[in-house]
Amino acid sequence: MSKTKERGAVAVEFALLAPVLVMLLLGIMEFGRAYNVQSSLSSAAREGVRVMVIGNNPTAARTAAKNAAVSVQPALSDANITFSPATCAPGAQMTLKITYNLATMTGIAGPFAMEGKGVMLCNG
Repeated sequence: MSKTKERGAVAVEFALLAPVLVMLLLGIMEFGRAYNVQSSLSSAAREGVRVMVIGNNPTAARTAAKNAAVSVQPALSDANITFSPATCAPGAQMTLKITYNLATMTGIAGPFAMEGKGVMLCNG
């Protein structure tokens, strides 16, 4: 086979595989970003519930959670953060839940609903 035919075959093979490789790369990037946001939401929920069980102050707990969620700032608002129960009674279990809709970079899929949850005993 001559060199020009080999180069043509290589170009055809590349044209067939390039879209698959690009989609694989974009999928890896999207998964990594989603994993980072999920990790950030979980740690923010733990930080927010920690502040709530120590001080029983929902405003301070929301602020702590928003400050800890570095991967989703400034999109996180007070409406994304819920407490159950609303106040912390000694010995009760406090749950802080953060919900977030993650828009994708590529726009191929999504948005994905994500949630971070923190649970601790009040004054525990």
